[in-house]
Amino acid sequence: MSDAAKILALHFGLLALLVALQFLLPAYHHGNLARIMVLASYAIGYNLLFGYTGLLSLGHAMFFAAGMYGMGLSVRHLGFTPAPALLAGIATGLALSAAFGALALRTAGVAFMIVTLMFAQAGYLIILYFGEYTRGDEGFVIQQSQRVLWGIDLTQPTARYFAAFTLFAACLLLSLQVIRRPFGKTLIAIRENEDRARMLGYDVFAHKLGAVILSGTVSAAAGAFYGLLFGYAGASFATVQYSILPLLWVLLGGAGTIIGPFIGALFTFYLIDIASGLTDAYMAVVGVVLLMLTLFASQGIGGELRARVWSWLP
Repeated sequence: MSDAAKILALHFGLLALLVALQFLLPAYHHGNLARIMVLASYAIGYNLLFGYTGLLSLGHAMFFAAGMYGMGLSVRHLGFTPAPALLAGIATGLALSAAFGALALRTAGVAFMIVTLMFAQAGYLIILYFGEYTRGDEGFVIQQSQRVLWGIDLTQPTARYFAAFTLFAACLLLSLQVIRRPFGKTLIAIRENEDRARMLGYDVFAHKLGAVILSGTVSAAAGAFYGLLFGYAGASFATVQYSILPLLWVLLGGAGTIIGPFIGALFTFYLIDIASGLTDAYMAVVGVVLLMLTLFASQGIGGELRARVWSWLP
């Protein structure tokens, strides 16, 4: 079997497994996996920027929150139905990422990290400042009657699961397609040696800007779906924590691998879930496990699989 066939078999096999699990999982894990797929989609967006382009962002929560609030506010104040509301959330993320990229990419390295953090913090403060519309820290609930898409009630577990699966499948296959195309290969070249890529004639700024826009738009789509599927939009999703989480998921799952974000989100979610059921000091247990994993699997789970087992893993 060729490497291309192996790649397709692995990723379509994962999607087939997720479809099968819809019919096999008990209610608790069924709901968890729906949430994980949405969060993994967010991590896929982050991985396109960090894992494949080499740009470390500490402010990706602003894109996730932009999608969430773009969707939520259009439902709450403009009376949008779910389909145009989702488009509004994605469009908000696209516009924000384009403006952000044009400004932030004037910096590099540590300065870029700081600028992303500052932008994200500004976004969080804007949400609080316009509390009359956003309800500030309290956030707002999206009612059940407002979460019916084309006659499908997204508050029902099966509908919510397949909506989350649709988002995850689209993001997974999009990232796979991008990385296998010349644009994606150029991003990897920029990550490995930006000066050499520039010397070879590639427009480094344009490719980086494209990566920021693509990453921000995917992250915004995840935020829009999260708010719609789970019925809540809150300022907590714009905090630094939600910028650090996708970085953690990508690092643990394997930066620069297509399946890494899903592995990282799944592993971290259940690590916290299981540890919290064993002890009140569950974060200490989580910290130790993550530390050991970082020390002995420095490339992340997906990265170690690529280094030791599947050298063809994209």
